[in-house]
This record gives sequence, structure tokens and C-alpha cells, in this order.
Amino acid sequence: MAKKRVTSSTTFDEKLEDFRDERCDVSLSALEQNTKLGRNAEFLSARTICLIVGAATFLKLMCLPAYRSTDFEVHRNWLAITSSLPISKWYYENTSEWTLDYPPFFAYFEYILSCVAYYFDSNMLELSNVNYASWGTVVFQKASVMVTDLVFVYGAKKCIQSVPNNTKLAISEMGLLGNPQFVLAVLLLTNFGLFIVDHIHFQYNGILFGVMLLSMARIMQGRNLEAAFWFAVLLNSKHIYMYMAPAYFVYLLKHYCFTHQTREGRVILTSFAPWRFMQLGAVVAFVFAASFGPFIVMGQLGQVLSRLFPFKRGLCHAYWAPNFWALYNLVDKVAATLAARLGFTQVALAQSSMTGGLVQEFSHAVLPSVSPLATLLCTLASILPALLNLWTRPSSRCSAVECAVLCAFSAFIFGWHVHEKAILLVVVPLSLLATRSDAYAHAFLMVSTVGHYSLFPLIFTQAETLVKISLFTFSTAFAFVGLAAVRGRRPERFRLPFMSACETAYVLGLVALEVYCSVVHRVLGLDGRLPFLPLMLTSCYCAVGVCYSWLVLCVTCLRRSYGETRA
Repeated sequence: MAKKRVTSSTTFDEKLEDFRDERCDVSLSALEQNTKLGRNAEFLSARTICLIVGAATFLKLMCLPAYRSTDFEVHRNWLAITSSLPISKWYYENTSEWTLDYPPFFAYFEYILSCVAYYFDSNMLELSNVNYASWGTVVFQKASVMVTDLVFVYGAKKCIQSVPNNTKLAISEMGLLGNPQFVLAVLLLTNFGLFIVDHIHFQYNGILFGVMLLSMARIMQGRNLEAAFWFAVLLNSKHIYMYMAPAYFVYLLKHYCFTHQTREGRVILTSFAPWRFMQLGAVVAFVFAASFGPFIVMGQLGQVLSRLFPFKRGLCHAYWAPNFWALYNLVDKVAATLAARLGFTQVALAQSSMTGGLVQEFSHAVLPSVSPLATLLCTLASILPALLNLWTRPSSRCSAVECAVLCAFSAFIFGWHVHEKAILLVVVPLSLLATRSDAYAHAFLMVSTVGHYSLFPLIFTQAETLVKISLFTFSTAFAFVGLAAVRGRRPERFRLPFMSACETAYVLGLVALEVYCSVVHRVLGLDGRLPFLPLMLTSCYCAVGVCYSWLVLCVTCLRRSYGETRA
């Protein structure tokens, strides 16, 4: 018997409005809906995910003998500290300049690794073996990153399952490339930034981002206490994720501690549930007690915190992160150069500190110097609209991810002593939203392309140049093609998908920038006189795109909240 059609447009509009904000939720109905779409719309198979992970792992193995940064010695030294010394001395040890400056959970993680490292080469666990890098040490440390990446795979899988397979373009027309779950899987599991930072430069970001993704997956599943637990674990593993904490606090307070909201999205104060608030607080307190408890008992909390927050460092890292302060520094540098040519000698002396490549405190030559308090105020002012929006407007579970991305993005743009690698705190979670709307895809493509390119200076050796360029090209091309297929965007002449003509010209300008930095600068013989110039050009050029992406994302989120754009 044929099903009765819905003929009333009013009824249809009402139903659409009722369910519009629930499209990001994960529930049994989402699975049932995907099942009705047929075999091509089922959740991405474990076999497909394993194939993606296998291909990525093969490339990681090929990079075992590749370049490694000083972070390799940093983590070797932390293995030695946690293995050789009692816990009471972990945050006092300073034999090496690479002192332990991560929260306690990461220190415990290093201790667990050291128990296994002993069987590869026990000499790596000696504090006196500075810059020790035997083949056994290299294999163990790089292999440990690959193994712990399984946490990232698990977190990514949970997030991938939250993506519905209904798209603008019929999946059957494009095969896997039109499947948003497949596109998201490739974007996450083959992320260019994570690959070069963890498996060439060397760090343990994969396991941390895995915990972050697991926390976000729990939010999108409505399992708020578990989300709070995993985010607290994340904060106690690497404190840079505290950038996202305001978004988590506001969302959990609104959606877990208050049980009812008005139609306009405002909480009903009388619906506050004290028992839920105490549950949430108990979960977070338990995690922090397990992490900092031993150091509080030993009276070392102040010492630990002094290692975690070293405000004596300068506004910018040696290589300026591509944010607002990079452009601020550039304006100051240009103004100082002009002033020096006009005969202002004091300005000429002051400007040299800005391009020495050192991590130190300095003063700007012309513009007002920036203090940590000023950067904090700028960051708080930039995240406040997103937090107010989350608290006062109707919000879905995706809104928490959206707000967390904006908080991390704002902290990257205006934060104190931001590292260029912190752009991954924006790119990775924004991947979760990229398949859901054209606006999100636009913001993601701009910030991921420019943000990933800004990581190029981390890998400066000639042997790895072809590797990083090839991987970047594949990653960027797939992002544009995959998201265009998922969102049903047709090719346009002289334009990249989702991009205007000006944006396309800017993105393609990265090619010219790379040619200059890699070839022209050296051919002109400027590497001796102006060694910092390629880094400054890269930072400032990318800063334009990153700041523009931040503005685009802010506008997108505010418009979406007021119903002008919908995922």
C-alpha cells in the first residue's frame, strides 16, 4: 500500500523546524535513517577504516629514519626523569634544559612508556645521556607514537559514526567520495599536520587528539558525564586544551545541569538540578585529584604550576605563529625600518630583537608592547560572543563542538606565546563540521590549507622537502575534491570549490611563496644576510588567511545561530 503524502506545507515546515537542531545528534533513529537509505548509506565499514589506517601507518613506518626535532630529545629526557627519579623530584629536575612541563597525567604516561623502553635500550633512560639517539631509541619512541595513535583512531571512529549519510548529492553517483563518513575518515586519519608534527618533527599529539575526539563524540551522543570525564583527562594530559574549556563549561552547564529551556533557547532557572551539578563536579574533581593529588600532598602544587605556565617567555615563539600578533609584529617592523631610515637611531636598535629568532621577552620598537594580560583580555573578548551565543540561543549538540573550535581559534589568534602547531586545535575538530554545511566547508578548507602550510618551517631539511610537499598536496587536493563531492558543488572556472576568485588567488599564492622560500631566497644570496626573512614571510602571509578564516567562522556561527545558515 502506498504511503500517504504530506500535503500540508504548514505541517511540513513545523516538523522541519522541530527537527532542524537535532540533525547533529547521534541516536538510534540516525542509524535507522541510514539503514533506509540502502547499503551505500550504512556507517562506514571497519574494513574501510582499517585500509585508511593501514595506508597511513605504512607512510609513518617509511618516516622512521627521517628528520626529528629537539622534541625527540625532550621526550627521551622525560622518559629518563620519570624512570630514574622518584615522583617528588619530577618537576624539580633540571639537569637538561628540557625540563618536564606537561601536566601530571602526561608524566604518568611517560613513566609507563619508560617501563617498555627499558627493553629496547636501557641507556635512553639515563639522565646523563643528553641527546642520546641510538637506533633502538629511535625505533621505540617513533613506534610508541604509532601505537598510541590507536587512541586517535578510536576517537575518530566514534566521531565518524555521528555523521549522517544524507547528502545534497546522491551517494550512489560518487561512490565512497560522496560518502561524508569516508571523507571525514580520510580528513582525520590522514591529517597532514598531525603526520608531520608527530611522525617527523616528533610529538605525541595523536593520543591527545584521540581523547579530545572521544570527548566530542560523547557530547554528540548526549553522554555528557563521559564527555566531561574525558575532557578533564585531556586537560590533565596537556594544558593547551584549556582553550576549549569555556565552551565545555557553558554547554554542560546549560544542557546537563539545567533540564528545561524556552523555545528561544534560554535556560529556565527553576529547572536547575543540583544533583546533576554535583555529579558533574564530582567527575571533574576525581580526575584532577588523581592527577594533581600526589603533588598537593607533597606540597609541590606551586612548583608544578610554575612549570606549566612560564610567562617569562615572549609574546611570540621563535617562528611567529600565523596569528594577529604576527601581523602586529610586521607592522611594528615596517614602521621601525621606516623610522630608522628617517634617522631615529633608538628605534633602529630596538627593532633588532624582533627578528633574532630567540624565545625571549622583548619590547616593540614603535607600537605599544603587549603584555600577557593584554593577550588574555583580547582572547576573552573574542570568545565571549560565542559563549553568550551558546548560552542564550537554541543549540544542538554540534553547537558545543562549534563553540569549542571558536574558543581554540580565538586563543590561537590572540594568545600569549602561541606555537604554530596549536593550529591543529582548530583544524582537527573543525573537520567534524566540514561535511555538514557549505559555510563550515569553506572555513575548514581555508584554515586547513593555510594552517597546514604554516607548519612547513618545522621540517626544514632537504631530504624531507619532497615528502612534505607531496603529502600536503594530496591532503589539500582530497579535502577540496571530497568536500565538493559531499556538498554537491560543481567545478567553476578559475575558482577552487567554495572559494571566491580572490580567495583562490590567495591560496594559489602559497605556491609562489614556497618557490621563493625554498629556491629564490637562496639563489639571491639572502640566506646569510636575511636568514629570518622566509620565516617572517611565511608567518605573515599565512596569518592573513588564518585571521580571515577566523572572521569567516565567527560570522558563520552567529548567522547559523540566528537561523540564516543551517548545517
